[in-house]
Amino acid sequence: MVWMHKRNLTMLNEFILIGITDLPELQDPLFGLFLIVYMVSVVGNLGLIILTKIDSRLQTPMYFFLRYLAFTDLGYSTAVGPKLLVDLAVDDHAISYSWCAAQLTVFGVFIISELFILSAMAYDRYVAICNPLLYTVIMSQRLCQALVAIPYLYSVFLSLLTIIKIFTSSFCDYNVIRHFYCDTQPLISLLCSDTLEIKLIILIFSAFNLVSSLLIVLVSYTLILVAILKMNSAEGRRKSFSTCGSHLTVIVIFYGTLFFMYVTPKSSDSFDADKMASLFYALVIPMLNPMIYSLRNKEVKNALLRTWRMCAIILLKIDCRIC
Repeated sequence: MVWMHKRNLTMLNEFILIGITDLPELQDPLFGLFLIVYMVSVVGNLGLIILTKIDSRLQTPMYFFLRYLAFTDLGYSTAVGPKLLVDLAVDDHAISYSWCAAQLTVFGVFIISELFILSAMAYDRYVAICNPLLYTVIMSQRLCQALVAIPYLYSVFLSLLTIIKIFTSSFCDYNVIRHFYCDTQPLISLLCSDTLEIKLIILIFSAFNLVSSLLIVLVSYTLILVAILKMNSAEGRRKSFSTCGSHLTVIVIFYGTLFFMYVTPKSSDSFDADKMASLFYALVIPMLNPMIYSLRNKEVKNALLRTWRMCAIILLKIDCRIC
């Protein structure tokens, strides 16, 4: 009997995701809503990636980081979104053992990377405003590549460490995950073996990731604020604030959601709040980020207009040749 309760879940081959809601009448409206959210996110982030790659006027460090921010948003929303839509459409909440591990790994890699890419963007804004004459020297191509590559390598290491610790432990018979995707905390609650080491690893690294990345952001923007207040020109202050506006908006939304999840006291009723917060940062934030950077950034809007005009000219030429 003890062996039956300690047997590893690999014998069962799958988990059952509890999903967003168990009310059948809400599944179709939610499917339509999240399909629109996910498609807008895909189009917006792919558009930013392509635009910042092909437009010669957007070949600066700021847009280099923006491209990878869009890539990261696309990555973790895609790790969660399609499976969520399938569950709502066909009411099949099963996910295989290997796919659960893969989903958690991919989601972890991109969500951790996002924290440090946002920090790199804050540092970039600090250099641009506080050291404008040395901006191109300091923010060299090599440094920009390192500020993106290091977070990705670190997040891959941390995600694999977490996955190995969880999936080499013993699961109980119960295989229902109280979430709409494979997340660490619901998975840990299914373990029969000692979870102290895994919980400590997750707690320590989560605290380090949040505190270190946020510290870089706070220090960067404190120095930026001091530099802006010292400016004599009101126009200069306005331009400086406008260059930081989009990034600050994204920072507040992203970190605010994460702190809501980690700071709010946990109780038996906290699972629904966690799911709502997870939905927001896994699907809604990746949709909002391209909108924020597109609507508040004149260079992006101008680049988008130039691209549309170029596409229109090409289509007109094709039509003329066909005629």
